[in-house]
Amino acid sequence: MEILDLMSRIVHVGTAIVLVGGSVFTLMVLMPAAKNLPDEPHQTLAQAVTGRWKRFVHIGVLLFIVSGGYNYYRALAHHQGDALYHALLGMKMLLAAGVFVLAAALVGSSQKFEPIRRARFTWLRILVVVAALIVAISGYLKVRGIPAASLTNVLPTTALQSGILNEG
Repeated sequence: MEILDLMSRIVHVGTAIVLVGGSVFTLMVLMPAAKNLPDEPHQTLAQAVTGRWKRFVHIGVLLFIVSGGYNYYRALAHHQGDALYHALLGMKMLLAAGVFVLAAALVGSSQKFEPIRRARFTWLRILVVVAALIVAISGYLKVRGIPAASLTNVLPTTALQSGILNEG
């Protein structure tokens, strides 16, 4: 199970690096540079980039959902009764769902989302800020660890008394 846990974590973090990093690059480098192009080359570049980026977004959302679901399932037993963990993770999941919809809207072709694509710079800025908030929540939850009160629900008393968990 440990190798599967490790692979899921690598996939989840790696996907975040690619998608958040790509969004930051697009917002801070590509869009400002492309703004100086004449209209026709600008449109050609935008279509080419969006066509390729769309694949990353769709596959990345799938990888996030699968690896995040697995990671949550594996962590659930360690956080029974941990209200702060569940509140923050629930907030992270809701924010992530919003980011998924927004990312799909930005690369999609549905007419319903055309107003979002016309204001791409604004919505991409919002996406990057929300993604940074998700990363911050994730980092806090990882650094915070498992509260001692929750450990008593999943570990034998001898492990707690022996100090095994305090060796960090």
